[in-house]
Amino acid sequence: MPLRIARLSLVAAALALAPVAVTLVAPAPAEAQAFSTLRQSIAEAAAADEALVAFYRDRDFEPVWTVSEAADRRAALIRALEEAGNHGLPVASYGIEGLRAAFRAATNPWARGQADVMASRIFLQYAQDVHGGFLDPSAIIPDIFQDQPHRDPYALMTEFLDSNPHRFMADLPPQSPGYVRLMRMKFELEELAANGGYGPTVQAGSLRPGDTGPAVVQLRNRLMRMGYLERSATAEYDSRLQAAVVAFQASNGISADGIAGADTIAAVNRSVEDHWNEVVLAMERHRWLNDGQVHDRLIFVNLTDFRTRVIDDGEVTFETRSVIGARDRQTPEFSDEMEHMVINPSWWVPRSIAMRSYIPNILAGGGTYLQLMANGRPVNPASVDMSRYTVSNFPFDLRQPPGPRNALGTVKFMFPNRHAIYLHDTPEQHLMDREVRAYSSGCIRLADPHEFAYHLLARQTDDPVGLFQGILATGNETQVDLETYIPVHLVYWTAWVESDGRLQTRADIYGRNAILSRAIQQAGVVMPEASS
Repeated sequence: MPLRIARLSLVAAALALAPVAVTLVAPAPAEAQAFSTLRQSIAEAAAADEALVAFYRDRDFEPVWTVSEAADRRAALIRALEEAGNHGLPVASYGIEGLRAAFRAATNPWARGQADVMASRIFLQYAQDVHGGFLDPSAIIPDIFQDQPHRDPYALMTEFLDSNPHRFMADLPPQSPGYVRLMRMKFELEELAANGGYGPTVQAGSLRPGDTGPAVVQLRNRLMRMGYLERSATAEYDSRLQAAVVAFQASNGISADGIAGADTIAAVNRSVEDHWNEVVLAMERHRWLNDGQVHDRLIFVNLTDFRTRVIDDGEVTFETRSVIGARDRQTPEFSDEMEHMVINPSWWVPRSIAMRSYIPNILAGGGTYLQLMANGRPVNPASVDMSRYTVSNFPFDLRQPPGPRNALGTVKFMFPNRHAIYLHDTPEQHLMDREVRAYSSGCIRLADPHEFAYHLLARQTDDPVGLFQGILATGNETQVDLETYIPVHLVYWTAWVESDGRLQTRADIYGRNAILSRAIQQAGVVMPEASS
């Protein structure tokens, strides 16, 4: 087949691929031949991508990058790609040198068309990556169900063409202060790495106030390099070093007792590269939540920090300790909206928990404090021939009525989701005193559930305490709707930067960061210079 006819066939294929509201009739041969070589080249290059075909088709396959008036557009894209590493993105995947070469080679219509579509593809890849993240976390870790805010390609191209290109590119990444602080910390860590890192590691199992010697000097020097201690020449574990250890422990989720025990020494001995990897992953996790909307109120559960917070207009207005899922029953990561609370809740035992923890005992003839339920009504266990059933075909639901020993305590907070995860009170409040609080079957238990309820209800009643306590006193299971639904984020952040510029880190209790960090490195994201 002659080359020109082959190209015209590709044009027709591109047109056929484009989603349209009405049926398209393939162009007659004479009309097809009327396409310029430039348009033919664009149609052929875009043919495999329906969104790009639709975009270019609606512009009669005219170029958008390789015309003289697109100089700012090209410059904005090239600059963004040059600075992609600032965001911890896989720079090599964008092929910036190949794009530059394509632009330089665009001296004839055919080459211009190829370069134009190449630029569009690279723009879309970069825009999606920097806006909504470049990993597909759910494909890597089954317990991540975060819907990434990837934007429609056609809309992205259209909005970009209608905007100031430099401003548009600058607005694609998350604009939150937390993301900006992480980027600043990334630069600081890179500078530290280039200048020797944190210095020699601490060669001791533990250290405490009053100790002296080389290991104390190593501890002192690393804390100085990390910004916890002013310049000092002391070789003694004195009060200033103790205060620095307390501050370090508080920033790393370790009991702040001022004694450098095994956990503290291990955290102090982490390298600049370790921290850089944590920060880069934290930036990626921020991108997963970059929905571009302004929320005046959020509920934020950081699983690694064992804390639940209410954030109003960017400021934390309520905070409470939390218990999360045990390591073998991990709490998933996802976002939803809180719709209501239930005061004096009953507990309908999830089937997975019932099969594991309750049904075998019931079938064996053991007693239970749970009600057997069928079609919403209680069933007398004595009237049931349990020998007819197995764990897998047990026909009854299990319910614990409201009461002081109910597994959900006195209140639960609902954001209905397919994971059956919610926030609730607990009769096991003693667990809140532990440093690592991973004990639940997946739901989030709160240390201060009543105060949390008052805080949420204060926006819709003048007497939140009276409303809540009045319902609680009845003992009746009662649903209280929230007048305005509140976005809820269950996240797994092991690193963030506080407003004072200090890096916070937490232990990777589920091992998720280790897996995601490997994926980031395999994508080609590595620290420019690394040192311990």
